[in-house]
Amino acid sequence: MSEPQHPPRVEPAQPPSGELVLAALERAVRHRGEETRAAPIWAILDHLGLARRGSGARQVRGVLESLRTGRLIEPSRLHGVEAWELTASGRRRLGRAQRERTLPTLPESPQHRDWHNARTAAGQEIDRFQRALRERLIEATRLLDRAEEVPSDAWFELAEALQRACRRLGSASHCLYEWPEPHDERADLDTHADPGDQELDPHERDRRRTRRAGRRNVRLWRQAP
Repeated sequence: MSEPQHPPRVEPAQPPSGELVLAALERAVRHRGEETRAAPIWAILDHLGLARRGSGARQVRGVLESLRTGRLIEPSRLHGVEAWELTASGRRRLGRAQRERTLPTLPESPQHRDWHNARTAAGQEIDRFQRALRERLIEATRLLDRAEEVPSDAWFELAEALQRACRRLGSASHCLYEWPEPHDERADLDTHADPGDQELDPHERDRRRTRRAGRRNVRLWRQAP
């Protein structure tokens, strides 16, 4: 299976500006989609397009400490993990840089990168997933033709293989045709809700949403067919 493509993590020659780190922190918080105003450093690094270890990460830690000293950010705790939060002064400084158009452009956001990678992978793999499911269906037909000779274990094994093949194809179909391109203004979280769900009775709606779990996780495609 084609692996999702990630842009190379280039170590910066110079530390990112304080304004850019503020912007990365603000976007990281916004894209978490939780009732929180803080984000851990690994999320900030991800929004800056930097690896979690290396010279770039060390530079960002230094910038964060300078921002803390300047009271533009303050430390916080997020599920027991060290995190950072913008202060009112930090928000004003970030807003001023945006208005004056002096703010450098952030790299592609992680959520947009995930969408792009999943869509690309689905386009590359969906034909193969369709062929794999078709082969399983042919196998099922052959077993049915001699059903009295087929041991029960063969049916159980085929059931698992059919489920995996259908889920891979369903996931690829969702990523390619149904997952809207995310915008940076808000978090792109899969709530497992789809248009028309409100017309279903609660029991059927819950069943469908449960089945949709993991539909954007292309890593699950690597499971044995």
